Amino acid sequence: MVRYGTGAPGKNMMQEARSAATRRKKNPPVAAKPDSHSTTTAKGPVFHHYQAALVLVQQGRYDKALAALEKLLPEAPVEIRERCQMYITTCRRQLDKHALTFLTPGEHCDYAISKLNTGDYEEAREQFQEILSQYPDADCAFFGLAVLGAITGQTQDCLSNLSRAIELNPKNRQQARSDADFQSMADDPRFTELLYPEIP
Repeated sequence: MVRYGTGAPGKNMMQEARSAATRRKKNPPVAAKPDSHSTTTAKGPVFHHYQAALVLVQQGRYDKALAALEKLLPEAPVEIRERCQMYITTCRRQLDKHALTFLTPGEHCDYAISKLNTGDYEEAREQFQEILSQYPDADCAFFGLAVLGAITGQTQDCLSNLSRAIELNPKNRQQARSDADFQSMADDPRFTELLYPEIP
């Protein structure tokens, strides 16, 4: 039980209550500073810089976006830090891609095949399609897409691309016969017919 001392308890309590109220008026409670990891920090300058960097990414200005995001990353609150890192990776990837130059479709195909061999299937697909956008009759790109189709279980894509590759360059038929990447297609009669049309 709390003791308030001697004298008239009711009077002392009222005086204390009045004193406390006066102190509150003179010294209002200090607002708590926002935690560095709270969502409120996302509304400050850091958040606006982040939004500006995203606009640069959307505009394809990857060099400027990368510089802005890398500068922003050390100060970024938790809720946007992971996204900053993701966009930094995207910018670097796009800049690396644009820095590549190929003298021939064959060189470009070799690069795309290297991506295929390392398991970067989406990048490989993009590269093969980019080759075909510039060189519609590049048989190596059709062959690469056929291999990609076989590896990823896209049977129809494999067959149609392989058919086109053979049509453009009959040597691709022999290459497909010895390519282990087509193993998943071995039991498909349409695949066998493409590779061995002379067999009735």
